[in-house]
Amino acid sequence: MTDLNPNDQQQKLIDSKQGIHVVDAGAGTGKTFTVTRRYAEIVDRDNVEPEDVLLVTFTTNAATEMKDRIVTHCDYGMRELSDAPIQTFHSLCRDILMEHGFKAPTLLGIDDRITGSTRVIEDENVEKAQFREFIRRFSDDHPEHNDFFRAVEEPVELLGLLNQLAAKGVFPTVDGWYRNGERYLDGDFEVFEEVFDELNQPRNNGSKQSTLRSKLGRYGDDKCYVSDAPDKEEIRGGWGEKQVPPEVAEIVFDEQREDLKNFVHDVYHEYLEFALSRNYLNFGFLQLFAFVLLCDNHQLRDEVAFEYVMIDEFQDSSEIQFKLSLLLADTNNICVVGDWKQSIYSFQYAAVENITEFESRLDRFVNELNEDHKRVSWATGSITEIKLVENYRSTQAILDFSEHSLVTPAASNDDVNEAVVQDRITSLSSNASHENSHIEAIQHEDEHQTVLTKIQDIVGNEAYQVEEDGELRLPEYGDIAVLTRTRDFGRELLSVAEEYGLPMTYEGGIELFRSDPAKLLLAWLRILESDSKRGWAVVLEEAGYTLDEIKHVLDTKEYPDSMQTFESDLQSLETVGGVAQRVFSQYDYDGAYADVLLTTIQSVHSETISTRGDLIRFIERGIEDGSVHEVHASAGMNSVTVQTIHAVKGLEHSIVVLANMNARRFPPSSGNNNAIIFDDPIGLRQRKVYDDNGYPHIHDNWRTDVLRKCLPRGYDEERRLLYVAMTRAETHLVFTAGETPNTFIEELPVNLEELEPDVHEDRISETEQTHLQISVPTPEGPVGHSPHTLMNDDVFEDVDNANGNVNMNVNGNGNMNGRGMTFGTQTHEFAERYILEGDVDPSNDDERHIQSFVDSLDGKLRVEEDVYLPLTVDGKQINISGIVDLVHIRHNTVEIIDFKTDLGQHAEDEYQKQLSVYYHVLNEWFPDREVTTQIFYTYQRRCVDIDPLPLSTLAKLVSDVQEKE
Repeated sequence: MTDLNPNDQQQKLIDSKQGIHVVDAGAGTGKTFTVTRRYAEIVDRDNVEPEDVLLVTFTTNAATEMKDRIVTHCDYGMRELSDAPIQTFHSLCRDILMEHGFKAPTLLGIDDRITGSTRVIEDENVEKAQFREFIRRFSDDHPEHNDFFRAVEEPVELLGLLNQLAAKGVFPTVDGWYRNGERYLDGDFEVFEEVFDELNQPRNNGSKQSTLRSKLGRYGDDKCYVSDAPDKEEIRGGWGEKQVPPEVAEIVFDEQREDLKNFVHDVYHEYLEFALSRNYLNFGFLQLFAFVLLCDNHQLRDEVAFEYVMIDEFQDSSEIQFKLSLLLADTNNICVVGDWKQSIYSFQYAAVENITEFESRLDRFVNELNEDHKRVSWATGSITEIKLVENYRSTQAILDFSEHSLVTPAASNDDVNEAVVQDRITSLSSNASHENSHIEAIQHEDEHQTVLTKIQDIVGNEAYQVEEDGELRLPEYGDIAVLTRTRDFGRELLSVAEEYGLPMTYEGGIELFRSDPAKLLLAWLRILESDSKRGWAVVLEEAGYTLDEIKHVLDTKEYPDSMQTFESDLQSLETVGGVAQRVFSQYDYDGAYADVLLTTIQSVHSETISTRGDLIRFIERGIEDGSVHEVHASAGMNSVTVQTIHAVKGLEHSIVVLANMNARRFPPSSGNNNAIIFDDPIGLRQRKVYDDNGYPHIHDNWRTDVLRKCLPRGYDEERRLLYVAMTRAETHLVFTAGETPNTFIEELPVNLEELEPDVHEDRISETEQTHLQISVPTPEGPVGHSPHTLMNDDVFEDVDNANGNVNMNVNGNGNMNGRGMTFGTQTHEFAERYILEGDVDPSNDDERHIQSFVDSLDGKLRVEEDVYLPLTVDGKQINISGIVDLVHIRHNTVEIIDFKTDLGQHAEDEYQKQLSVYYHVLNEWFPDREVTTQIFYTYQRRCVDIDPLPLSTLAKLVSDVQEKE
């Protein structure tokens, strides 16, 4: 908002500082302005300090913006507020655990600790790689769960289930479930029966069959049920019936699920153990352990509780976050601010019911928390509701039209209870100076060209004037945003726009591993791993070879000399990072794509015990999954913005083009097809089951199919997405569709008109086309490094590919031969297998030397040991993580042994940095024993003692690296 004086509703919230407040803050109503003013007045009160007031936001950027605004309205400066609890739930929980949560895992029966070096893992692909490694081990160790693994097509889907349960507040202990969490897994039959009965009421005064019976009309179609499953008539009722037999509710709900719960419990608890053993937590687990700690440690809860608690964007909170808020409130001075109409993050476990059913949930959650101890001591009775209704963004025409989205069917079979929704809507009032909105809908089979045609029609057109500082002006490209439900349409539109020179930039999530740099890196890794034709085909195509030429080269294996030379160059490199950097340099990929790819690949390669083949599969999965990284355009460019609706929340644009309004695109056609699901009120269920009675087969679970027919389809959230998209528009709103318009655009009160594409070349000199740039989010917690980031890669990579010589002068002795990363990887894999399994035959002299050396050791051996060294560098906490090849533990000594395949000792100074990290970690692990570091050169069959560097030197090395970055 631009007006610096609060309106009446805003002032009421600012002045109301005591008691429970629920604020309905509609789109564009100055929510942030009001919340920060309220905070500033609270901390300016006598006997109130910033540390007494918790202000929770849902992004780090939002927290920073709030601090900036607060500083201008209170007596505190940015320095005093730098440590004030204005932060995200994840950041708050991490702070609590870092200071007080050392032994929190023991409360769930896990014999591990949370320390200052525990990392917060943010990249979902890195965690998926970790989880795949975990699940391989778990399945080997638990043959009793084989039938469940047979039914689960992709085991990594279980990670999503665990995160969902963590957001719900369901946690495993060593022998059960924390605080009776099993009740959620069992489901609530009484609540389900109410849903069943309501859906099973005949329609049209009894003349038409119930919605539920209609939904079950396809029961069994394209399904493979077990032989004793009831037939359709038993489930739906006989011919002419209007309702499903009432007893079906209990029949489908009651199912033996003890084995299923045991399976999920074991996966859940052991994955928590695995994550802690690898020294990491994800966001959900941060909240899990913080919640357990605050529940069990009554004294700590009293110490850290706040006098005032304010939560922004409460419609995006999860159940566990609601409960954490209650535990952290020392009084009933709680203020939650949000807008149910903008709740669009259920895929991140947001529960819109937190705000739509605030009062009932507040009472229920307080009762649950107080079951065995009075954790919440303040009264919940009186709740003040405040509605912010003055909109500072859109015209009244846009605001009134946007309300239609909330009652518009999303599909032909979608029933909307319009009366209930309308009763919940708080209409907004615009304070726009001009009412000149165009709201229209256009269609053509070539939608991309039609969108561009419309954009060119809008720019400079008096009919689409936009408001700026109270005056109207002609629209420019930079005033227009194209919003889409899914990413693919936006990327395609960007490509078409580039053909015509129309200035356009994409902001939002993009599939990083589907980019050209990733595909070329994957191609070269395949070539290095197995001389793969799939790799050569991509490389040759990139070089401009035709399909016939590619086929000839692959058949004859007569690869171009320059490519074979480059392959030899890559084979000689010691590190995965070196290979990636060389590939990106060869193809002139020097932007953000390459940087993020390199960071991600090095992260997964260092954090999991991965071979190059594992890394290839990691990138392949990234392509299959469409893993997303955020993309942002350079500022100040006069270009059209393309964004997904999820990415645009909280932003605004003068003109919004809502594109791809097509069937099966908005809403998307896909749903939750996981083999094991959890949902309220049906609890934990299997969609797919393995049955070996007579004929082993994976069957559909008929009970779960019927149960899911009783649950809503998620169309309410799709309507809210549509509402969010519409309310981003300040002045004009245009819908576009292709050949198959969706139900939304057919049902909204707007005429859908055909528009023939007529795009012209657009080469405007003052308009600069922006390139895709990826912003890497700053991780919560310590900055991560590996020992290799401290080392000089030039020592390893100055290789003469013609003869395989490492060109460097070492102690004046000239050149020494190197053998590349592939040989090093194979040698390390042999060492690991021989130590762990024993019955492995060496295939070369290096492996025979390792065998002889290992056989000579008489102590306990620990192989591939993860280590994490926390350091304070320039006032900031950082982590250095690595993997020790071998730890030899004897009664009085501990030997750190690192295997090196180098033919000479040219890199020993760099290796000293690596082993120094390992030394300081193990010296802390074994304070009563002498710790030494050694390199075993496999070619020379020689052990060399290495003197570790002091911590101060390592800190200086890290500081130097960070300065270069």
